[in-house]
Amino acid sequence: MKILELRLKHFGKFTDKNIQLMDGINVLYGENESGKSTLHSFIKGMFFGMERGRGRASVHDAFSTYEPWENPNYYSGALKFESGGKTFRIDRNFDRYTKRAELICEDDGEQMSVADGDLEMLLCGLNPGRYDNTVSVGQMRIETGQPLAAEFRNYAASCDMDLSGALEHLKEKKKILEREIKESLLKKQAERERMEQEASYVWRDVHHLEEEFARISGELDYRRKKAAMEPENVESRRIIDELRPDKWRVHPVELLLFGVIIILAFLFISRPWNFLVSIIIFLACGLYVWNRMKVGKEQEKTPPELILEEITPEEEKIPLEKLVWEQTHVREELREKQIQYGNLKEQLAELDEVSQDYREYDKRRSALQLAADRLNELSGELQRQLEDHLKDEISGILADITEGKYTRLIIEDGLRLSVLKDGRRIPLEQLSRGTVEQIYFALRMAAGSVLYEEEYPVILDDTFAYYDDVRLKNVLGWLGKYKKQVILFTCQKREKRLLDELGMPYHEEILCTDGMPDKG
Repeated sequence: MKILELRLKHFGKFTDKNIQLMDGINVLYGENESGKSTLHSFIKGMFFGMERGRGRASVHDAFSTYEPWENPNYYSGALKFESGGKTFRIDRNFDRYTKRAELICEDDGEQMSVADGDLEMLLCGLNPGRYDNTVSVGQMRIETGQPLAAEFRNYAASCDMDLSGALEHLKEKKKILEREIKESLLKKQAERERMEQEASYVWRDVHHLEEEFARISGELDYRRKKAAMEPENVESRRIIDELRPDKWRVHPVELLLFGVIIILAFLFISRPWNFLVSIIIFLACGLYVWNRMKVGKEQEKTPPELILEEITPEEEKIPLEKLVWEQTHVREELREKQIQYGNLKEQLAELDEVSQDYREYDKRRSALQLAADRLNELSGELQRQLEDHLKDEISGILADITEGKYTRLIIEDGLRLSVLKDGRRIPLEQLSRGTVEQIYFALRMAAGSVLYEEEYPVILDDTFAYYDDVRLKNVLGWLGKYKKQVILFTCQKREKRLLDELGMPYHEEILCTDGMPDKG
């Protein structure tokens, strides 16, 4: 990709400012407050837009910093760039009330959509985070750190896939599955409770029907035995015999003996004790006779007769055929209830077993966990490969710009850096500021080479303040040799001087202060 033209209609201090950019190195020279940082921010704003902050943050955000000094309602600009062999133009209006963004292919006039992601497609994965940590270097912002480390972690999964997003998607799907499993278990528990309650009701019905069947069967057995033992009028005779039983349960001689004893006691015992003794003997003899009458009656009754004493007169009148029908009906109902109870017990037993649905849930959960584990494993492997590639790229760049003084960079977790010199490991804290700046420059350039398939312009805003002439000459030589387009903002003339010494062509644009300070 290559930036061709900047059109600042109303942006910061600039009004109707056009800047043409060429291949190779573009030097935008200007003294302090000439608008260099404004142009730098304009490029980013045209590619990625600018949003106004909220609350106190809005006072110092980029939107407020570069709002036009004159005519703030016309906060707009355009940027022309080349990508994939075609020329495109982005037109943006940053004003909060008339905000818009248009993307046009100038070769064929096709109107494209920024909102639908056409610009993202043309930028091939370049986003604000990657832009700030690779191809764009602001004033005093050479360090990268954790943001770039996060970009590498995401890139390790796939060139187009965000690892954290993929893992979050798997996590969300696992949550949904866990919720489905929980709902299934609750539904299964509710079904179990319903079936257990129904089974208890059916068991109670079975118990009552068994008692009813036993009662009817006992009455039928008695009726049939009675019918076989007695003639047709056995029922009427039996009732008469019970109403008029045998009166003589005690022998007459016993009654006569009791009377003689009472009379003799009355005659031969002196008064008044003869009355008391006679009464006592009379009561004793009466109690004896009453017990004898009762025992005799019980001895004459048979077991079937004792059963009949519990049968009410209404039951006595029930025809035999009706009892047989009731017995058959109760038997069938009992059989149905027993079958129903057995089915319920089988269903309860099946609920105790692992259902097919739960096995399917478990299979899906295992698959999701396996996918997450595999993704982490693949990411780790790609991360290691990426780190090796990045180390090789950085080491090559570092060797070029330090003239072979440092040839190997060690990268640890979180992009903690150190260099290897003469077999000794040296952390960045022990190096000069100029060398540290070279290392971070090499890191940014190598990261851009690894992360992007397409080469983007390198945008440098007063980046080389800590470089001596030797270091700067080496870096400029490397940029001219390996980069298609470099946009270099500077307030010093030594970059032009060193480029002239190197014999490297460059395009120069001079920015004038015109008495108006640059807010950027």
